[in-house]
Amino acid sequence: MTKANARAPRTLMLAWAAVAAGCAKSAPPVEAPSQAIADGQRVFRFETFGNEQFWTDTLHLNEVVEQAVDPTTALKVGLKVDADVLPPGLLQQVDLTSPATTVALLKLNAVVGVKAEVDTNNHITRLGITCALCHSTVDNSVMPGIGHRKDGWPNRDLNVGAIIALSPALPADKKAVYNSWGPGMYDPRFNLDGKSTPLVIPPAYGLADVKNETYTAEGPISYWNAYVAVTQMHGHGNFTDSRLGIDIRQAPDMVGPKLPALRAYQHSLPTPPPPDGSFDAAAAARGRAVFDRDCASCHVGTTGTVNNAGTLHQPAETGMNGEYAARTANKAYRTTPLRALWQHPPYFHDGSAKTLAAVVGHYDRVRQLKMTEQQQRDLVEYLKSQ
Repeated sequence: MTKANARAPRTLMLAWAAVAAGCAKSAPPVEAPSQAIADGQRVFRFETFGNEQFWTDTLHLNEVVEQAVDPTTALKVGLKVDADVLPPGLLQQVDLTSPATTVALLKLNAVVGVKAEVDTNNHITRLGITCALCHSTVDNSVMPGIGHRKDGWPNRDLNVGAIIALSPALPADKKAVYNSWGPGMYDPRFNLDGKSTPLVIPPAYGLADVKNETYTAEGPISYWNAYVAVTQMHGHGNFTDSRLGIDIRQAPDMVGPKLPALRAYQHSLPTPPPPDGSFDAAAAARGRAVFDRDCASCHVGTTGTVNNAGTLHQPAETGMNGEYAARTANKAYRTTPLRALWQHPPYFHDGSAKTLAAVVGHYDRVRQLKMTEQQQRDLVEYLKSQ
């Protein structure tokens, strides 16, 4: 037993016993789910696709977490805790500066997007990650970083690069790249081509009527789920795309059979409405007219994107940095649907616009829209309402 685990308070042990006795609260179920949606929720939240082999055997993050990552540190790098699986009063009983408490939370399956096997001596023997790591957050109802799950919401606090860089197996030059990304950013191709142009972690809600959901529209949602599960999460499965020169085949396939249910759950996640009072309704009504005049040719209809019709944009067309697009199959960007813009700054694929005002100002310059300052302010209020 490590020193950290040896210091675990007796109350923590009692909490573990309570879980074993079935005393922990259960997460509230999705209301009347179909079987596919229920299965997909389980995949989204808890399925690692067998990636423990990478995160444990290759990166040895199980050792790092057990020895050096206390809950306070974990929350600082954006990890979230699901309050619905915590025994009552647990957080008031434990030491949030002890790695032993992190092990306890993992044993409870309370760390969103992280799965661990913990033995009877409270050692982490296997560690893996799930889709929820990047595409879920919590409502902070207990304290910042701890609350009820909000699936599909991008975890813009999550510093994926900093977490990966904790691995003792990585050389210094790769650690430097990972540490350079910052919270809410991730490069899904760095491990394949060695280049680094990180993207904003996107939301996974409001996708039911949207085709080719990625920033560069290589394929439908199950294409991207497979790409991420196999090439990024390092799950045990198959992914092939001749356009990218990728042909990964692993038996048994632990990814492919789970993709339909995962898609069903993702498609069931609605776009969250703007909070009451979060925008000026009168200004938004005026901004709608500006939007219809200057923006609706690309952000069309109820889907908010011409990508459903197969239209893509060269980077120069919209004033975007083209470095990431150049690394992809299509070499271009899609029109991103307008989904809960109030909820997830920064904007654009690379996070280069920190506010909606910056987004509007960018397009006014690049597209020479000649909006007045008042029109720009009204348009921002309309975008907040979406």
